[in-house]
Amino acid sequence: MGGGNSGKGGGKKGAGSVPTESDVAYGPHERNVLDFWKAEGEGPRPLVIFIHGGGFTGGDKSKWWDSGDLKRLLDNGISCAAINYRFRKDAAIQDILKDAARAVQFLRTKGAEWNLDKSRFAGFGGSAGAGTSLWLATRDDLADPDSEDPVLRESSRLQAAVLLSTQATYDLTKWDRFLGPANPAWWASPNEAAEFYHFTEQADLAKPEALPVLKECDMLSWISADDGPVFVNNRGPEGPSVNRGHYLHHPEHARQIEKACEAAGVKCTLVGEESGDPVEFLLGAFKGSEAE
Repeated sequence: MGGGNSGKGGGKKGAGSVPTESDVAYGPHERNVLDFWKAEGEGPRPLVIFIHGGGFTGGDKSKWWDSGDLKRLLDNGISCAAINYRFRKDAAIQDILKDAARAVQFLRTKGAEWNLDKSRFAGFGGSAGAGTSLWLATRDDLADPDSEDPVLRESSRLQAAVLLSTQATYDLTKWDRFLGPANPAWWASPNEAAEFYHFTEQADLAKPEALPVLKECDMLSWISADDGPVFVNNRGPEGPSVNRGHYLHHPEHARQIEKACEAAGVKCTLVGEESGDPVEFLLGAFKGSEAE
C-alpha cells in the first residue's frame, strides 16, 4: 500500500556508514539482497535489521546508509543489516513478507561468520518496513528443521521491533472497522486492495481461498504472549482520514497494535507526537533479552 520512491537492486549508495558487506544475496530474485554492518564488541553482537518503506512498490535499502539511528547502534556495539525485497509487481504481499522472513533466516546462518547473537535480532522500519517488522516480530516461527535448504531451518522470529508510521494489519478487509471507509479516490484502482494479494477483483476477498491469505497477513491476530516488545510511533492528526497518506499511517493503526499487545501481555511502547528514542528502546530490549 501507499506510494514511494523507486529503487531496484543495490540502488545508489549514500555517503554515510559504508557496510562491511554489500548486496549479499539471500534469495533468488534480484531484489533479494542485503547490506551488513559489523559492530565491534566482546562476544556475539545483537543485530538490528532495517526494512525500507515505499508502499511495496518502491524504495531501497540504501536509504539507511545515512541513518543516524544506524550509526548510534553501531557505536553501541549493535550490528546492523538493511534488506531489499520484491515489489508488488513481482510478488503478492504474502510472498513479499516471506522474502523478509528469509532475509532474517539467512542472517542467522551467518551467525558464526559475522559474529551475531542469533537470539537477539530486532527489526526497524517505516511504513511498509514497519508493517513488515511487526509481521516478523509476531508471526509464528517459519523455521523448518527438516528443510533441505539450510536457510529455512533457521528461526524467522524477531525479539523486538521499532515501528514508525506503521500499518496495524495487512488484512485490508479489517481497516474499515477502526479507520472507517476510505475515500474511493484514494485507491490507485477500484481493485487495488484485492491486487495487494494478487487477486483480480474485490469480490475475491470474500471467497474461501482468500481467508488463509488474509489470516497470514494479519499481524494483529498473530500477536501473542511470547512476542518481544515493540516501539510504535505514528505521528499525525486525529480524526477522520483526510488523504491516502493519513489513512495509511493514521495514529489509530498504532492504537490497534497497543490494544492487541495489551490483551496478549506484550510490552508496547506507544509514542505520540513526541519523538521518543527508538535506539534507547532497542538497547533496553537487547539488555532485557540478554538477562533472560
